Amino acid sequence: MTQTLHITIGTRPNRTGLEETLASIDDGEEVDPNPSRLSIESLATFGRIFRPTNLELLEAIVEYEPASIRELARIVDRHPPEVTENVHELADYGLIELEDEGRAKRPTVWYDEFEFSGDVPLHGLDTDSDAPVAP
Repeated sequence: MTQTLHITIGTRPNRTGLEETLASIDDGEEVDPNPSRLSIESLATFGRIFRPTNLELLEAIVEYEPASIRELARIVDRHPPEVTENVHELADYGLIELEDEGRAKRPTVWYDEFEFSGDVPLHGLDTDSDAPVAP
């Protein structure tokens, strides 16, 4: 069964069901067939979270299953402190999990795909960020 994370741009973070889904997966339980949802508070935040460097990290985590953040940094050929910052941002939004592996943190992805939805009005956008905005 494909695990999908549905993502919308909203007025405040809404991680409805995300923590419960992650806990069920960790416990080896069947997960609710209703998809998990993540609401991102602004278009600027959406652009920051889904910038190319973060998408590269997500892809590398899925493809290579690194045992630690340091190994992930080697895979993407970036400095570990930068990767650590990006990984923690992704974890804060529930896009990855960090599993304790001794002294290391192992990044994992629990879903197979994203589904983006919602309307983005062209007025009242949060444009205070210099982060690039993903289409």
